[in-house]
Amino acid sequence: MEEVENKQVILKGYVDILPNESDMEIKVSKIKLKAPKGSGAFLVKNLYLSCDPYMRGRMRKIQAANYLFLPFVPGQALEGFGVSKVIDSDNPDFKPGDLLSGFTGWEEYSLIHKTEQLRKIQAEDVPLSYHVGLLGMPGFTAYAGFFEICSPKKGEYVFVSAASGAVGQLVGQLAKLHGCYVVGSAGTNQKVDLLKNKLGFDEAFNYKEEPDLDAALKRYFSQGIDIYFDNVGGDMLDAALPNMRIHGRIAVCGAASQLGLSKPQGIHNLFNLISKSVKMEGFVQHNYLHLYPRFLEHVVGYYKQGKIVYIEDMHEGLESAPAAFVGLFSGKNVGKQVIRVASE
Repeated sequence: MEEVENKQVILKGYVDILPNESDMEIKVSKIKLKAPKGSGAFLVKNLYLSCDPYMRGRMRKIQAANYLFLPFVPGQALEGFGVSKVIDSDNPDFKPGDLLSGFTGWEEYSLIHKTEQLRKIQAEDVPLSYHVGLLGMPGFTAYAGFFEICSPKKGEYVFVSAASGAVGQLVGQLAKLHGCYVVGSAGTNQKVDLLKNKLGFDEAFNYKEEPDLDAALKRYFSQGIDIYFDNVGGDMLDAALPNMRIHGRIAVCGAASQLGLSKPQGIHNLFNLISKSVKMEGFVQHNYLHLYPRFLEHVVGYYKQGKIVYIEDMHEGLESAPAAFVGLFSGKNVGKQVIRVASE
């Protein structure tokens, strides 16, 4: 039975603050390229791995911060969303050659027992890596959050923070396709340029160059904001609240500005929720999975018609994964951060 080396990204120990590259290490183990008989498992070769901010919560020992996911186990490989190819199988539902998207290990080869988080990838004219971005968890988060939480109407005024990221870039494009006016914020002038010139936002600004976020929002939304898709929390959320219109909606998707703070910031302007009858709701995409087929049909259709573009930040090789992941928290990525582990 063939045995090969299996490179892995290992978590060295629990992390209370923002992760550093030194919190992870590359280890090489051995793995047999065969699924054990009677196990019901199957062996995959990992092709692409997704770097996602939620994984930072799984590096903590405290489970409460981790959505519905258990913490990672120190000394073992990280796991996350990926695109994989079945090499060998003891499961009749998964055959060698099948391409899958879903949970896998941060390693070259993974033996998979749990199948509930996996989808078979049908042959489409879409890059394989898009199944961890545009057609994966971030893309579906954008779709569910915008349409289910925000209930958009044509002509409404939409603001998206972290707008060039994995989620925000699709929210803005869906809003434009829906007939909305869309403004995004990002942390570099390069990202602002992408928002306006490649992703089709009406306007965009670099929040790091704005001494007064309230004034910045008033500049771009003189009539106020109908929908705020919030990926950052903190000061930006506080500035958006007084600028919301009557019956505005705020989808709370993430709080990137608060990650790593031992004492998260408070929000001062919540009274606006009352005085303006604004709805603010947090959400996670896995509560809306019944909508995934509709999402896939819409977004693949838009992509094939050239109505949607998707920006990836592709790092090559498993060795690059720790740096790529850590870079998420300082905004180093431009677009969706992906690791190419291997080609097909």
